[in-house]
Amino acid sequence: MDLRELEAFLAVAEELHFGRAGARLYVSQSRVSQLLRSLERRIGGRLVERTSRRVSLTPLGRQLFPELRTAYDRLRATLDSACATAQGVRGVLRVGFQGSADDRILAAVSTFRDAHPECTVELVEIPYADPFGPVRRCEVDTALALLPIAEADLVLGPVLPARPQVLVLPIGHPLAARTALTAAELAESPLIGIADTAPRYWRDVQAPRRTPDGREIPAGPAVSTIQEAIAAVAAGRGGLLLCDTTAAYHRRPDLTCVPVHGIADSRVALIWHRDRDSGRVHAFARALVASDGLILPIQS
Repeated sequence: MDLRELEAFLAVAEELHFGRAGARLYVSQSRVSQLLRSLERRIGGRLVERTSRRVSLTPLGRQLFPELRTAYDRLRATLDSACATAQGVRGVLRVGFQGSADDRILAAVSTFRDAHPECTVELVEIPYADPFGPVRRCEVDTALALLPIAEADLVLGPVLPARPQVLVLPIGHPLAARTALTAAELAESPLIGIADTAPRYWRDVQAPRRTPDGREIPAGPAVSTIQEAIAAVAAGRGGLLLCDTTAAYHRRPDLTCVPVHGIADSRVALIWHRDRDSGRVHAFARALVASDGLILPIQS
């Protein structure tokens, strides 16, 4: 069976658009159609319904898609691992991170370098408001991004242990002297938001619009980078939710950090593009798992 036929079906099933599927595979729409027809003849049934207005999966296509997605990812991971073993892990691996490259990330980099001395790791800070764009634009090979991640074209790899969240406030703010805050008290101060480069579902977790009990949280300015966010807090424009390690990294004498109870901890996961994984990326994922404190295996 032609692997490109499988890739064409998976791309169409995830994009529900032949043009976008072709762009992902770097082929024309007509080539995607040709590959899909070939696969349908091989299977003996229609997998996709296509009209002038929409593309949808047939019942057979919906049944095949999750099973094939899992099998394809396993096959790619196995081949990449074999290539890495046969050829060695060499070259440059660009790893993106948000906020700060803390001790957990640096430990994984050290583990990776010890195992693969012929591969250089470059750490690249990615914009706070664009967690997925650098991976899609090939600016980095893989990235450590804040959860949640619900992007069909991205693989969710190892997840780092959860970190508690704090509210970064300017010294002198009415809440700054508190030893801790409840989630409901977030409604008492504007919250620095995130520019709309990132998906809405992701922004709503990092800068929620309502407290868990339904109270509206006043919106502060929307920012694109952590430095913009910190500057906005210092200027008295609102508070900023960050994990405690990132907040500590960006600590300033005119700011303070107050723990917030009753909201979900912050979590970061390694991600990479489904169509551009490599032996280097999988080797780094294994290094993350091998580092102290990582508790979740790679997920496809």
